[in-house]
Amino acid sequence: MLQQTQVAAVIPYYKGWLARFPSFAALAAASEADVLHAWQGLGYYARARHLRAAAITIVQKHGGEFPRALDAMAELPGIGRYTAHAVATFAFDQPVPIVEANITRVLSRLFDLQTPIDTAAGREQLWSHAAELVPQSDAREYNSSLMELGALICGVRAKCGTCPVKRFCRTTDPSSLPRKKPRQALQLLTENHSFVLRRGRVLLEQSADRWRGMWMLPRLRAAPRNAPSLHRSTFPFTHHRITLDVYGGAAEKQTPMRRWFSRQDLASIPVPSPHRRALTALLASKRPS
Repeated sequence: MLQQTQVAAVIPYYKGWLARFPSFAALAAASEADVLHAWQGLGYYARARHLRAAAITIVQKHGGEFPRALDAMAELPGIGRYTAHAVATFAFDQPVPIVEANITRVLSRLFDLQTPIDTAAGREQLWSHAAELVPQSDAREYNSSLMELGALICGVRAKCGTCPVKRFCRTTDPSSLPRKKPRQALQLLTENHSFVLRRGRVLLEQSADRWRGMWMLPRLRAAPRNAPSLHRSTFPFTHHRITLDVYGGAAEKQTPMRRWFSRQDLASIPVPSPHRRALTALLASKRPS
């Protein structure tokens, strides 16, 4: 949950998640729709799908117990090198390195790393340096301390005067590090959807791509001619800024991916945040006075 999401935003989701899925068995037994609904609002929904898939694997192959071996962790869906190493060191105190944003900043400056960190070569250099430094005992405390050093001292504006490792640091220009490749230009996209309300029920479409498995307003191939937009909002997505335009219209041709939902049903199904905000606004405008 903390990937790409701030701690303050995560805490209520974390508590709610554990109350709803208190064990790997409970998560493995849940439907994908229930899992996506619990994750709703955190974004990057592949993370929720991977969590459920990992829970199923843990129940089926590991007796419901999280494996301790790095190679076994790496076989779990959604578990990459950082996540496996973080679990190994923080949960099991194993002497393995971790590399995340704060540690990246510290290591880049400590070793004066000039290779962009978002390249394969740069990432490998970071992991190699991290492995050189990790101690064989108390690795949990060491890795936690290294993260805190990057968060509190070696931040974007480095506080070199109070840094406890400044005499080992090789950089003479900490503000220039870590280096990254030139940022990809932000792409502007417009997505057109329809709002169809009939007898108190709204027509929704199940997404098969970006928000796979979630319910959203039905897509339109193009904006209707001479029709005003009922709702317009913008939201970021990776390297895009997307404008969501919603238009009124008659019920479109039914497909297996489209269903009618009552207002009450909407609270219990997974809906992407931009579409839920649009639905809330549009349904509020349709309430009888």
